[in-house]
Amino acid sequence: MRRSNMTNSGYGPENHGQMSYQPTAAMLEEENTQLENALSGKVKVLKSLTIDMGNEVRHQNKMLKGMDEDFDKSGNFLEATMGRLKRLTQAGHYKLWIYLLLFTFFVFFVCWLIVRF
Repeated sequence: MRRSNMTNSGYGPENHGQMSYQPTAAMLEEENTQLENALSGKVKVLKSLTIDMGNEVRHQNKMLKGMDEDFDKSGNFLEATMGRLKRLTQAGHYKLWIYLLLFTFFVFFVCWLIVRF
């Protein structure tokens, strides 16, 4: 905005040989109105930007919350699997060891028969 007193700008009465320019109140009012309209347009743009940013932040937070829930579910699934594996390894399962030993003897016996004949 301009000041109505323009004496310090080089156009005042102290510059005798130059043309004096005194803006009228109507001119100043019109310029202020134009500046006000430009500022109003910029404020509207900023408002719409902030609204869009808020919507985007809400959407991103919703997606992050969904990812957090998915990670919790997969973590619980992995914990349950690890628990089953621990129980399996601690149980011993002597029958499995006997089957493995019998299979090994069978393989060696078949190899011995192939080599013998």
